[in-house]
Amino acid sequence: MNFLDPRILGEGWNHFLNSLGLSSGWIVLINGLVVTLILLGLGLTSVLFAVWLERKVAARVQDRLGPNRVGPYGLVQTVADALKLLTKEDITPDNAERISYNLAPGLAVFAVLMLLVVIPFGPGLVGADIDVGVLYIVAMGSVGIMAILMAGWSSNNKYALLGGFRAVAQLLSYEIPMILAMSVPVLFAGTMKMGELVERQAGFRWFGVVMPAAFFLYFLAALAENERTPFDLLEADSEIVAGYHIEYSAMKFAWFFLAFFLNTLILSAIATTLFLGGWRGPFVEQVPILGIFYFLAKSFVLVFAFMWIRATFPRLRIDQMMAFAWKVMVPTGLVLVLVAAVFAKLPVAPVVRDGLLFLVNIIILLVVAGFVGRHLRLQITRLSEA
Repeated sequence: MNFLDPRILGEGWNHFLNSLGLSSGWIVLINGLVVTLILLGLGLTSVLFAVWLERKVAARVQDRLGPNRVGPYGLVQTVADALKLLTKEDITPDNAERISYNLAPGLAVFAVLMLLVVIPFGPGLVGADIDVGVLYIVAMGSVGIMAILMAGWSSNNKYALLGGFRAVAQLLSYEIPMILAMSVPVLFAGTMKMGELVERQAGFRWFGVVMPAAFFLYFLAALAENERTPFDLLEADSEIVAGYHIEYSAMKFAWFFLAFFLNTLILSAIATTLFLGGWRGPFVEQVPILGIFYFLAKSFVLVFAFMWIRATFPRLRIDQMMAFAWKVMVPTGLVLVLVAAVFAKLPVAPVVRDGLLFLVNIIILLVVAGFVGRHLRLQITRLSEA
């Protein structure tokens, strides 16, 4: 089964390039271009499937059929929609700040695509396994916020500007608990390299199982970062029409749409890497190519969860959303980081440490759930008395 090992395939490819008599500089350049094309192809293909899947999931929840005309089971509907957007007229508002207005859609997609570079899709399948992979993810994630703010401000539209303001408030607020949740496995493993984080979860010692509270905190923060229900206030139709991209049409709107679904996939891939063992699974050592399928399967389970929640839950008010971030998620994240730092240095057997950490995480989840439930009951009582 060695011929199915991506690492051996990579070594064979490098040997082929060396046999052509190319210099090391040309080999690095060619490999960079090949990796870029593979990542782009994987990302765009996944988006086509994710868009179709979301429409089918939403249709199922709402007792509809969903896409069923173009291609078998409507699988080609997304391609038809993309072609439709290509043929639409590209309209730019007269009073728009044109440079920022035109740059924002491309910047939104660029910020998400750059995150693909550090994601390990399988054994040896990572664009750049840098020492500060988690920090790189945090840094590049902030670029997308700038793109949204640019789009809202440059459109010269009050609804778009409100959407941009909400982006700064929401995304920056929920980025803090997300970073805290990502810090928990980093502290526990003692590394920020994405590949090493996967290796530390060998033997089904997934951080998401050992530290379920951290995984749940990341998942909730990812919902908000991805502008998913119940945190989709950046583009709330009933309040600010379409939010920050109200003035965009044709392919510029499609770029934002692409960034939205790419972000869903990336956030799921990051969760898979940090908390669900990445590409690890049964028989990966014997058949390494299975790692790719394990990684994609875990990621798309999370993508499905995103879609199911979006089709099911109502939207929060903006004051409720901000209060939940600062009064619940940030304090919980700080407690989890402290717990992880303490348990990482405990002089006990790994099995004992993992068991104790799991119990502490369950206790934290129960305490937080009790606090939130009590607050909700008080709110209901006040409303009934008013």
